[in-house]
Amino acid sequence: MFKVNPYRPGAGLMPMYLAGRDEDIENITQMFLALTMNIPTQSIIFSGLRGVGKTVLINRLQKIAEDKDIFCRHIEVEERNDFISQIAACSQAFLRKVSAKERFRNLIQKPLDAIKALVISFDPNDNTFSLSLQEKELYSSTNLTQSLTEVFVTIGETAYKTEIPICFFIDEIQYMKPEELGSLIAALHRTNQLGYPIMIIGAGLPKIYKMLSDEKSYSERLFLYKEIGSLTREQAKKAIEEPAKKFGVFYSDSAIDKIVNVTNGYPFFIQQLCKIVFNSTDGDFIDIDDIKEHIPVFFDTLDTGFFKVRYERCSDGDKKFIFAMVKCDELPCSISNIAKKLDKRVKTISPTRAQLINKGIIYPVRHSELDFTVPEFSGFIKRADEYIQWCEER
Repeated sequence: MFKVNPYRPGAGLMPMYLAGRDEDIENITQMFLALTMNIPTQSIIFSGLRGVGKTVLINRLQKIAEDKDIFCRHIEVEERNDFISQIAACSQAFLRKVSAKERFRNLIQKPLDAIKALVISFDPNDNTFSLSLQEKELYSSTNLTQSLTEVFVTIGETAYKTEIPICFFIDEIQYMKPEELGSLIAALHRTNQLGYPIMIIGAGLPKIYKMLSDEKSYSERLFLYKEIGSLTREQAKKAIEEPAKKFGVFYSDSAIDKIVNVTNGYPFFIQQLCKIVFNSTDGDFIDIDDIKEHIPVFFDTLDTGFFKVRYERCSDGDKKFIFAMVKCDELPCSISNIAKKLDKRVKTISPTRAQLINKGIIYPVRHSELDFTVPEFSGFIKRADEYIQWCEER
């Protein structure tokens, strides 16, 4: 029988109670206020492991920005998706909003020309603009940074004159191509120099810090960086208790402690475990025994869903690299230790390391040290039959 459940585990699903992010929300709300006053402000980059709630946070911030009449668009970068076509579509949507007001229609042509040049030059499969061959040659450009900067500057100027500020929310930044990321940073930098009200709020895996600094040294001054991690005990307590209160259901302190210990305070894991327990509880009080009873189901659910979908993206060589990481016992681990576990030289396993970083499975913590982007992934590997067999064969 269906039972209404207040917990919502899922990719980017907004929980009934968003715990532990109050300070970030308040600070950025004040930054939105500055943007509405035509005062340019720093952009924000959130980083963190899978399941800590980065997407949930930027979705909440987008709703707040929209309520303040800031023009917003959400872009999710994918490995196979083209960022340029997405940013061009978002810019065109902004121009449509501006053109709806008769007195601003004269401001449209210059940014529209800039968008044409970007799309025609760097998104050859796009059929947005029907132009003659001669016109296409006129708009053609060979420099992505120059073209994207022209788009940002012209829509930024329009945003300033119309008093309609812009905020682009970009999720999964780690999948951006280096040339796209470098061009985006340069375009935003120039727009900020000119005092135009355009802001970016981005989110991605921990590797994005290095990606940004590798592309442009001044990116450290362009963005405010905030790491999103697991919840403290008190924050996790609210994430557990608040949704259930609306249904007249309460937790014992020992039950809360057990949930925090099992989930390590990761928001997605809390939602998943609490959903399982709540579904199976008929009374109005949840104790530690209720939690213990459902821990095996909790891990089985994670193994067959959250963990497995990432594991299956790995080749046989990738899996052996991952097995060696887990075999090191302590994470993060050095690539030299991984090489020892595989009986190979560091040089020969470096390409696999790069592939796993690109796939978003692992990330470099410090120089030559690696960890998993998914919390508790090593526990899943230890439970996997392939890993057990690999260990027995060595």
